[in-house]
Amino acid sequence: MEYNAKSLQFLSHCFLDTQSPQPELRRDAERNLSYAADTPNYGLAVLRLVAEPSVDEQIRHIAAVNFNNHIQTRWLPASGTPPISDPEKQQIKQLIVSLMRSASPKIQAHLSEALAVIANHDFPNLWPDLLPVLGFNLEEAINVNDFASVNGILATVNSLFKKFRHQDLSVPILLDLEYSLDNFAEPLLTTVEGISVKINAAAGAGSAAALRQLIEAQILCCRIFYSLNFLILAEFFEDNPDNWMNRFKSYLTVKYPAVEETGPDGLALVDELRAAVCDNLSHCMEKEEHLFQEYVSGFVEAVMSLLVMASASPNRERLTLTAIEFLTTVSKSVHHALLAGEDILQRITQSVVIPNVMLREEDEELFEMNYVEFIRRDMEGSDLGTRRKNACELLKGIAGNYKDKITERVSSRINYCLALFSENPAANWKYMDCAIYLIVSLATEKAETDLVDVEGFFRSVIVPELQGQDVNAFPMLKAGALKFFTMFCVVIPKPVAMALLGDLLLVKDDTSLDIGPSLPVLMTNLFGALEKPESEENQYVMRCIMRVLQIADISPEVASPCITRLTTVLNRLVENPENPVFNHFLFEAVATLVRRACEKNPFLVPAFETCLLPSLQMILVKDVTELFPYSFQLLAELVDLNRPPIPPFYMRVCDDILLVPLVWNKSANVPALVRLFQSFRQQAPNELNSNSKVRLRKALGILEELVGKPGTEEQVLRLLNPIIENLRYDVMAEHM
Repeated sequence: MEYNAKSLQFLSHCFLDTQSPQPELRRDAERNLSYAADTPNYGLAVLRLVAEPSVDEQIRHIAAVNFNNHIQTRWLPASGTPPISDPEKQQIKQLIVSLMRSASPKIQAHLSEALAVIANHDFPNLWPDLLPVLGFNLEEAINVNDFASVNGILATVNSLFKKFRHQDLSVPILLDLEYSLDNFAEPLLTTVEGISVKINAAAGAGSAAALRQLIEAQILCCRIFYSLNFLILAEFFEDNPDNWMNRFKSYLTVKYPAVEETGPDGLALVDELRAAVCDNLSHCMEKEEHLFQEYVSGFVEAVMSLLVMASASPNRERLTLTAIEFLTTVSKSVHHALLAGEDILQRITQSVVIPNVMLREEDEELFEMNYVEFIRRDMEGSDLGTRRKNACELLKGIAGNYKDKITERVSSRINYCLALFSENPAANWKYMDCAIYLIVSLATEKAETDLVDVEGFFRSVIVPELQGQDVNAFPMLKAGALKFFTMFCVVIPKPVAMALLGDLLLVKDDTSLDIGPSLPVLMTNLFGALEKPESEENQYVMRCIMRVLQIADISPEVASPCITRLTTVLNRLVENPENPVFNHFLFEAVATLVRRACEKNPFLVPAFETCLLPSLQMILVKDVTELFPYSFQLLAELVDLNRPPIPPFYMRVCDDILLVPLVWNKSANVPALVRLFQSFRQQAPNELNSNSKVRLRKALGILEELVGKPGTEEQVLRLLNPIIENLRYDVMAEHM
């Protein structure tokens, strides 16, 4: 596509029509653009339109979005998609940096994103002049106080260097890092110094708008510093520690009322700068803790002062997390004595740990609105940092060198929390939750703790809470009590734990005899829980059903209602399978029930088929592809449980599904299909031998497709072996 007045008019009309309220006009425009995108120099033409000042700003903005999408899909395209030619790529790279600098902020954001995509593929080998060009434009923009452009350029550089955070140390990566440092370490330091001077001037003048842009720029500089030092601490930064550390400290200690007092957004922006500084300090400490010996003490005091204030605020999440992480890093370093004094330990336990471990309103909302996320984050040990988790990690870090001091202070706080709860349980239940959380979080992996007598605490505190008459009272406290039970169940005497079996099923060495008397009521309650609002796909309930079925004695009286209820859940799931974890546990539960019940009582097989086969057929007919692998495995299990001759339905599955090449194209289906094929060969050899030449030809066609795909060798052999073992030679002779 040549860029001229005609193409400019064509593209302008198309972009404008994509926003039309008239569906036909909109579809025509999208179709025309789709055709045009396959022509040479389309991306270059769109970029020039974006640069054309005579074109309406709205059209240029739409064009920038289109250009960004075009680059995302065409710079390194998937198979079958026409790529951008090398000459066109070169011209785009020559234009985009200067255009990004001159564009409006909305357009600039899309161009910056497109530039980052290009750079991820081409930088540095195919775009060696990118960093020098960015550095030159950065210096010019700073000199004329164009901080919209400064921040656009820094955002691009930040995106470029993020790759160093996600790569293993290797010779090619080290060469890229060395090139990046050679070309940008000095410009980065110059930029940080220049912006620092401007921040002080803007703060003194009380200019909120200018100060915001400058702080945003310094945040980006901190992130670039983090990326460039992620793999190894760069020599350039080691040689100039004062230049960095003094400025880092000033951002932790200086207040900027012109921005901070404008509202939550202003405080959040300044806190983001402080959090970025804390990230850098933690990282530097981890890489070269001796190098920063003269600075650590001052940073600890500055961070502690910030942390005490942030811990008391419900909104300063990011700063709180990164500040605690820095102190935790110090606690595990050679500088751990900085956190061992009586005064600082008192401040940490009383003003940092307790406020951050206490449940907040946000935690209650999360528990109520998204219990799965709460359990994953707060109770299952997710990698995601939370205030509660990070506060306890800080205690663990200090306890590594000062266990007795931490035990004494935390035990005192636990007793204080329990006393408050005893005074007024309804008003002070969060203090009880805090005590339980501290005990559980600070326990060893072997469920050992010096904070309380576990059995005594369990009998006097946990059991009364779990046996309370009102099961809906203080649900978060009950969740904490259950967490305590799961953590310490290995050291709680079994008779004590079994006394709760009427209320719970939570003992790790359960046997079928233990749960037998409670089994009917237990299963009724578990399936009933799946009927509650917002709990229809509760993965924890379904996992519990699966576990019970794995250990319980499955009689026909239990099996019949269970398969009915599980089929009901499965039929509901087919309409909209949203939760893959729930799907997995559901099919595991069904497969477990089928296997254990039918192996013991083969007469149940027809009844199970009556329940399950319509559901599996519905999955296949409605093309619910994410459930295909599970369905094929379940069909294989049902085929295995049949005695020859197998029912005609299964042979229809063989011809209509198993031997259709399309269903084998999805790699996730292949192991389950192979398993189903093996079951057919074992249980229905006579049926397969009838019309065997046609079926063999289809099977070999599938084999030929699989052989051409990487990583399928084992599955190919699993598919081929039963063919060789079961078919007569005269049937195979022409294919040998």
